[in-house]
Amino acid sequence: MFAGMLRRMVQRLVTDGDLTISWPDGVRERYGDATGTPVHLRITDAGLMKRLMQNPELALGEGYMEGGLTVDDDDLTGFLRLISRNVRKNGSGRFSAAAAGARTGLRRIAQHNPLSVAKRNVEVHYDLPTELYKLFLDQNLQYTCGYFREPDMDIDAAQIAKMDHIGKKLLIEPGMRVLDIGSGWGGLSIHLAKTFGAQVTGVTLSKEQLAEAERRAEAAGVADKTDFRLMDYRHLDGTFDRVVVVGMMEHVGQPQYPVFMNQISKVLAPDGVALVHTIGRTTPPGQTSPFIHKYIFPGGYIPAMSEVMSVVEKTDLLPTDIEVWRDHYIRTMQAWKALFEEHVDTVREMFDDRFVRMWRYYLTASEMSFSELGLVIFQFQLAHNQHAVPTNREYLYP
Repeated sequence: MFAGMLRRMVQRLVTDGDLTISWPDGVRERYGDATGTPVHLRITDAGLMKRLMQNPELALGEGYMEGGLTVDDDDLTGFLRLISRNVRKNGSGRFSAAAAGARTGLRRIAQHNPLSVAKRNVEVHYDLPTELYKLFLDQNLQYTCGYFREPDMDIDAAQIAKMDHIGKKLLIEPGMRVLDIGSGWGGLSIHLAKTFGAQVTGVTLSKEQLAEAERRAEAAGVADKTDFRLMDYRHLDGTFDRVVVVGMMEHVGQPQYPVFMNQISKVLAPDGVALVHTIGRTTPPGQTSPFIHKYIFPGGYIPAMSEVMSVVEKTDLLPTDIEVWRDHYIRTMQAWKALFEEHVDTVREMFDDRFVRMWRYYLTASEMSFSELGLVIFQFQLAHNQHAVPTNREYLYP
């Protein structure tokens, strides 16, 4: 029963491209209009059929991760690109849509993020050994989008350009007190201290990240200008001239947005400037991929601009600049994927083949989300005082 239903669903979904599926019963069928590079999907686990009907997004990732679903030549990128383009054109089908609708309705539960849950969610991903991230990130361990200001930039240069751009946007002057919420392995905090002369306080919930940040600050000669703390942003006190949040709002969870924005407002000086750099969706509010939620970023959510601004409007913060980055994360993900595959044997030795397939799927699906499904980067520059920043962007490009 499920086999027939699934085949009909695929037939309705895949109208573009050239997809061949070898089903568990030995039947081989071709879908699409035979254009583009052929992709051959093989499903050997008959138990996947029911799971693919019930929750296609989750079962697809799990099937690849577990090995019951493979792509010839391991062309996962080609397969997910083909599927993404057809989803964008034809929709995801009533079964997938029903599952997505249920996740949207339940997201206040899924994204409920009190301190104990937030700490546990962080540990799932960020307390993995730092050595893993060193294999595929840039030299400053920036686990967020690079800024490819020039077309020939590599990932190291693009991440430095990103940090420079943020520092300029914050109009940092030597000695200013800067708060870095979600400071990670310390790369941005160290750069703002070393390049702009700031006194930076960084907060994280990851013990692994905290230890690496302190080690890196010492090595960079800015230990006296940085103060890294293991704490939740909700427990912050004091006043800061500048507040920066890069790649952390995605972990806050939509129900906590009012608390999050009000906390930024509370700690930001009256003439201060804040910058929130986050992945954003160009579609209306939605839900997190069930695979990403279960295996990679539990409790995470990518906001629509309307969800951010409807909360900002209720604070005493006002937007002084909103910038949208397109394509930059595509190049970032491609660089990460290339380095991951370059060191895949080391990753396999550190973990196992299942972990390798899980992360390959995560990195590839993330790339497709930016290249095919409308994810971008939003940079929200915020202030209490509309005159806290210049009235044009010329100060960014002297």
